[in-house]
Amino acid sequence: MKDLIGKVAFITGGASGLGFAMARVFGRAGMTIVIADLRQDRIAESLRLLRSDGINASGITLDVTDRAAYRAAADEVEASVGPVQLLCNNAGIGAMGRLADATYNDWDWILGVNLGGVVNGLCTFLPRMRSRTEECHILSTASAAGLIASENVGIYVGAKMAVVGIMEVLRAEVASESIGVSVVCPHLMRTNIHEHATLRPSEFINSDADERGGSPPISQEALEAMSAAGMDPLEVAEHALEAVRDNRLYVIPFPELRGIVKQRYDAIMASMPNTIPDARRVSMEAPTLSFAPYLEAVRQGAVPH
Repeated sequence: MKDLIGKVAFITGGASGLGFAMARVFGRAGMTIVIADLRQDRIAESLRLLRSDGINASGITLDVTDRAAYRAAADEVEASVGPVQLLCNNAGIGAMGRLADATYNDWDWILGVNLGGVVNGLCTFLPRMRSRTEECHILSTASAAGLIASENVGIYVGAKMAVVGIMEVLRAEVASESIGVSVVCPHLMRTNIHEHATLRPSEFINSDADERGGSPPISQEALEAMSAAGMDPLEVAEHALEAVRDNRLYVIPFPELRGIVKQRYDAIMASMPNTIPDARRVSMEAPTLSFAPYLEAVRQGAVPH
């Protein structure tokens, strides 16, 4: 989507952090912005700031884990501002804790938002996009945790790795339908991630019977320090804008990740034999196992600059 002027962007988690930065950057590029967020007070303040910047913006309260509410939000947006050309699956929570000590409540809450929110966005908006002939784009926010494993955020890693894989597959599947696909993998950013623990719904709070001990929780001071140490979300959002215009798959503007990402993939490559035995060569090269669609997407600009 080279020409963004007048097109509609629907941004989940759009009232703060990277979502709000995307709203500002895409709004300044001429798009009509709809921010969807769980917190009405944050929506009101974000809209005030966006409109003061001359951006055509509106907001809607949305829990991305609620499928019926998601469909209703999409209907409301289409009725008020028109069809959505850019879906930003951005809503997420940065919950932390040892994977070995996780409870069902931990899994259900973290996966429900970070993975389920993306699934619900796709199931809601992708059929609508495919029914039209105009150019559209889907931009999902994963994380550096979608590329590398890290202790104390195991469920988060699982969700974000799933988001990266889903976007890679989706890109190959809809490439011929004028729908672009990108995935943002941020490292540390200056956001309000330290507030996420306070947003945990009551039904997912662990009872005394659920608690298993394990490592002590990450301190509030440590979370705030992490949030203050990273890149300005506006800079990440600018890279996301370029990716949408150029239809690039990966958005990873963090060169400090090169070393650790290379270590992971070097370890994966080292675990594989260099040659395929003759007895297995035919089955391994069968068309059903072809990675040609994905490789073609990479050739057309999926590799980050």
